[in-house]
Order: sequence, then C-alpha cells, then structure tokens
Amino acid sequence: MTRPLVVGMGGSLRTPSTSLTALCVAVEGAADAGAGTLVIDLKQLALPFYTSEHGVVPASARRLADTVQAADALLWSSPTYHGSVSGAFKNAVDWLALLADHDPPYLSNKPVGMLTTAGGVQGLQAINAMEFIVRSLRGWAVPLVFAVPRSSRVFAGDGRLTDQAVADQLRGLGAEVTRAALQFRAEGTCDYAQELSSGAVRDRGGRD
Repeated sequence: MTRPLVVGMGGSLRTPSTSLTALCVAVEGAADAGAGTLVIDLKQLALPFYTSEHGVVPASARRLADTVQAADALLWSSPTYHGSVSGAFKNAVDWLALLADHDPPYLSNKPVGMLTTAGGVQGLQAINAMEFIVRSLRGWAVPLVFAVPRSSRVFAGDGRLTDQAVADQLRGLGAEVTRAALQFRAEGTCDYAQELSSGAVRDRGGRD
C-alpha cells in the first residue's frame, strides 16, 4: 500500500511565521507516522485575491487546488488575527472553490487537522472558524486540534519552536491526521474519531 499523502497548508505573510513553524512540526509528525508529506507556504504561493468572477485561473491557484485534490489528508495552520483566521489563509481556502466540479467535490473524504498560533489565549476561536470551513467544504475535522497560545513564550525571535512539550503535541496532531487518512482508506470514513474526542488536545489557556 502506498503511503497516504498529508499536505500542510498555512503560514502567514509575516517573517518569521510562527504558524508556518508550527505547521512544519506537525507535518514532521505525519511523516514519522508513515505519511508522504508536502507543505504549502501561503506566502510563497502569493495568491491573488479570490473572486467568483475570475477569468483565467492563476497558475498559483490551480497549483494549490491540484495539490489539495491529490492529498489524502490535510493539516491547516493559521495565526489568530482578531479572533479568526488570517486573511491569507481564508483567501487560500476560497480558491478551493476550483474543486467544486470534481468528483467527489471540494474536500470530500479528506480528514483535516487544525492548529493555530496566537499572541494571546484565544486561538480556539480560529480553530472554530476552520471547523466551519471544513464542514462547508465537505471535509472531516479531526477532533484532535491544537491552539498554541502566547506564542512569544514558545517561539524564539527567529521563529524557532523552543518548547518541547508543544512540539510533541504538534507532532501528535500530525500522527493523528495520518491515522485518520489510513482509516478512511480502509473503511471509507473517519467516524471513529468521535470516540477519541475525549483525548483532544485543546487550548493550553494561561499555562506557562
């Protein structure tokens, strides 16, 4: 059996991007669990603003859609801006409208793991926004999520992640997404995840 492909999508326009660092660590966890992996850095993708009236589809948007379509599962990462996902992340998700005419459409049969970074402690609000997006695109939200609060305490000035406990939890999220992808291959569903919700990693709140 070929390895499932887990695609990480996220980051921000900021340099360095803590949400991109966190995403890459989670993707490492997916690779360690046996997945083939790929990271889409939204800053490098440089997508134009989405409009439903677009004429010629830009190559970057088509590349994004084709990569997501090929994935067995996804890892999404965004900084938390004003209680929600970043504009860059939402714009990228809007371009997934290009998958509307696929069979099956959008993110059907794809588990999605979600993580955020936040300067404060409200990262779960962005996770909630991501969950609504996953549902609207017919994907499956993996119940194991991770919102990294007070990012200045766990990331160095150059963007490196310095907290080993956070790194372990992010890698655990990547591993869980890989397990979900394998479950989908074997059974055509990831309903099993509902039984694991009691073990979900949630916002660490104000803990140091």
